[in-house]
Amino acid sequence: MQDVIAHIQIDTADSPDAAVVWLHGLGADGHDFASLVPQLNLSRCPPIRFIFPHAPSMPITLNGGYVMPAWYDIRGTDLTSQQDDVGIATSDAAIVALIQREVVRGIAPERIVLAGFSQGCAMALHTGLRYPKKLAGILALSGYLPLADRFSKERALANATTPIFMAHGDDDAVVVPQRGRASRDQLFSLGYAVEWHSYPMPHSLHPQEIVDIANFLERVLSVPAR
Repeated sequence: MQDVIAHIQIDTADSPDAAVVWLHGLGADGHDFASLVPQLNLSRCPPIRFIFPHAPSMPITLNGGYVMPAWYDIRGTDLTSQQDDVGIATSDAAIVALIQREVVRGIAPERIVLAGFSQGCAMALHTGLRYPKKLAGILALSGYLPLADRFSKERALANATTPIFMAHGDDDAVVVPQRGRASRDQLFSLGYAVEWHSYPMPHSLHPQEIVDIANFLERVLSVPAR
């Protein structure tokens, strides 16, 4: 198993029975969503381990080569042209290593949620739906499905029925709502259990969205593993 990338770990209580691996967006780091854990108030769930990894820094073509934390390069404004398949594959391996580490530590894959915002959302969908063992759920916030033209051939049937929470802001100018809806529609067409939410917000989190995320996590993680 490859070494895991740097990350923040927050356990809601001792002896976690479940895990949430949460991926940040372009230019951010693992601290971006760590403060959200107490706001979720997951008191009805068994102890959960939250993992917030830090993406490596790399030059981003769309930003004139400026170096920033990223899961892969962005080369086109539409997010779908000239996609960085090598960078996506590298981050996919790093995320799988994080999941595998939790499995080694005693948390079953079906007790693990993969979550992400923006570029992290893209990686959560990419990795989660290709992962060969069933996960508890996928949280896909303000993002899209990358390499969509390959998806039907590369997806793993193990997660064909995994619950997917997708959310997007109606006023998002970074990942336009149409991009998120196109990904939703593609997943719908392949029979995925997508729970779609839209909110009156830009590229951010909405207070009601936090409540809805907490409800989703309680549904998919509330029953302890047998």
